[in-house]
Amino acid sequence: MPLRFITAGESHGPCLTVILEGVPAGLVITEESLARDLSRRQTGSGTGPRLAQGMENDIPRILAGVMNGRTTGAPIALQIVNRDHAHWKGRAIPAFTIPRPGHADLPAAVKYGYDDFRYALERASARETAARVAAGAVCRALLDTFGIQVGGYVSAIGGIAARLDDVSLEQRIVRSRAAASSCPDPAAAEAIDAAIDRARQDGDTLGGVIEVAVLNPPAGLGSYATWEERLDSRLAAAVLGVPAMKGFEIGDAFANTARTGTTAQDAVRSEDGRIIRGSNRCGGIEGGISNGQPILIRAAMKPIPTTIAPQESVNLAANGAAAQTGYERSDTCPVPRAVVVIEAVVCFVIARALLEKLGGDSIDEIRPRFAALRALAVDTLRLSSESKIFWP
Repeated sequence: MPLRFITAGESHGPCLTVILEGVPAGLVITEESLARDLSRRQTGSGTGPRLAQGMENDIPRILAGVMNGRTTGAPIALQIVNRDHAHWKGRAIPAFTIPRPGHADLPAAVKYGYDDFRYALERASARETAARVAAGAVCRALLDTFGIQVGGYVSAIGGIAARLDDVSLEQRIVRSRAAASSCPDPAAAEAIDAAIDRARQDGDTLGGVIEVAVLNPPAGLGSYATWEERLDSRLAAAVLGVPAMKGFEIGDAFANTARTGTTAQDAVRSEDGRIIRGSNRCGGIEGGISNGQPILIRAAMKPIPTTIAPQESVNLAANGAAAQTGYERSDTCPVPRAVVVIEAVVCFVIARALLEKLGGDSIDEIRPRFAALRALAVDTLRLSSESKIFWP
């Protein structure tokens, strides 16, 4: 069974639910370990009033697939109760008929024939990402078991970019945890916090750039054989599937467009029987396959369309008459909170590729296979200079 998950639930509904299949037996999982990632999704600069008022206090419940703190190999069912549902239950909710530019409101109504945009906004809401964070936390535990770490940080918000050239990936991740903005550059973090405060006062929103690194990954994850097996295409699909994510990059992809072919690549060298690289412009993936270097991705998050300041629109319940958008609770800048969301979907993609590579129904069965994968060296490739391929 390949690793896969599905989520269900709405923004103001009773709960969010996720079912995760394909997790091997014997993995240690607790509700407390899942809650750590969910709590990160609820903190940071730019958070909206629902968090300040305690309306989202995400406490995950493990409903199936785990016994005595260990996975059984059966599907895992997780639930996150929406505390704010109590304020909406039984209430007559006014119709939502003025679409917000940049949101799913209008295209969803066209697609599904809705007569109220709320049908779309309830599911299109980023509230659903809490379920993905819960699934990602299980995948993170799997990766941790094999010494693979996934961590992220904010590199830019509102055009304010961090200076990180002299900071290691490990330090970037550590420093980001101590900053409300999740930015590891103290000077940039201070400027970002000020920019978020100004946007809040203006009733506006800000977007930014999130970077996520996979540290200590093995080589050989993914494949070039088909487009759907390529590790880079899987990562791109997972990241761009997160609400408001509009751009994706691996390594120095955009900077490489200004370099020549001989300067954009990562030179290959041999040292003590190991293949090493002098740089990592490719971001740890070549030909759709991980090459053993850190995998580095960037995600561009647009400013979210739910703003306090009204925007120009139309009222489709009034024959398309000119109107201005209304406001519901939202963040001024969700970028810091979204870091753990991007980490979660990256954890899922890497965990799925790892299980496809190694196979096995239990953690104990997988361990020796992973050790053998780590032990691969230059001489194990067994290449020959003799020609063996003859096309008919």
